[in-house]
Amino acid sequence: MKNIKFGVFLPTGNFAEAKAAALQAEQDGFFSVSTNDHFFSPLGTHDTPQLECFTSLTAIAALTDTIRLAPSVVAASFRSPALLAKITSTLDQVSDGRFILGIGAGWFDKEYLAHGYPFPSTPERLARLEETVQIVKAMWCDDEPTFRGKYFAIDKALNHPRPVQQPHPPLMLGGSGTGLLKIAAAHADILNMIPPTSNGKDFVNDPGATVRFTKAVLGDKIAQLKQFAEAARRDPDAIELSGFTLVALSDKAADPMLEGIARQLGFADYASAQRSPVALMGTPEQVVEELQSRIDATGMTYHIMLPMNPESYSAFVGQVMPAFK
Repeated sequence: MKNIKFGVFLPTGNFAEAKAAALQAEQDGFFSVSTNDHFFSPLGTHDTPQLECFTSLTAIAALTDTIRLAPSVVAASFRSPALLAKITSTLDQVSDGRFILGIGAGWFDKEYLAHGYPFPSTPERLARLEETVQIVKAMWCDDEPTFRGKYFAIDKALNHPRPVQQPHPPLMLGGSGTGLLKIAAAHADILNMIPPTSNGKDFVNDPGATVRFTKAVLGDKIAQLKQFAEAARRDPDAIELSGFTLVALSDKAADPMLEGIARQLGFADYASAQRSPVALMGTPEQVVEELQSRIDATGMTYHIMLPMNPESYSAFVGQVMPAFK
């Protein structure tokens, strides 16, 4: 099994806060920092401040030394595949080989339409994602990158300088729908598994999707991924499994704060939230035990966390992370 790695999600509306959080995360021993890729914040209202993904990560790359930069995740539709290949190659150069390309099909329909982007059907967005992945990898690796698909084409799209990492930066697909799993099985180095997005909402804002994404569902998704990987003639173990987790910790086993967060996420009770693969809640000792159980059951080794408050962050760093070093 791969080493256990932890990433942390940065503030997305204020760069001074994002910078401070990234520097602290590097000092605290996190593997990566992440930000999302949106015009409108999915964590607030349409007028909630939202920084641009790659500009933010490039600035953070210049301010840090060791921590990896893993957008969670880029919307493939917002940039042409060739431009995305150039941006990501440059960011890997700026960071001296610390970039991970987290990418997905996009889901937030309102921001697409508000900013003049078409929002095609899910099957078409997935098809465009797969072509984008193929073009980006070609421009990362090939001497004369050439590709012609249904939606995109390049012809000797020379790309210099190429990324620092060889053969290329890790490619992390985000999602868990069947179509996304097929693409990940064929192309991904990492799969960040979250509840499928629908109705213009991600799981943080969709209690129904959050509650439905149980450990049993996650297990079925992992089994499905392995079947697709074997069909694509890839070793399933070559794809690292990752998850995005909301973290709320307290030194009190029955803290009303934890129970309130559980209800906010849509769970009927606190115990159900503790069992959910998208949440880690409880005392540090409980979270260590639960996280180890999940790792043993799923083989998931890369955990990107969103701390619900500063106290949860401090407890995770001080009392949970050391158990997995």
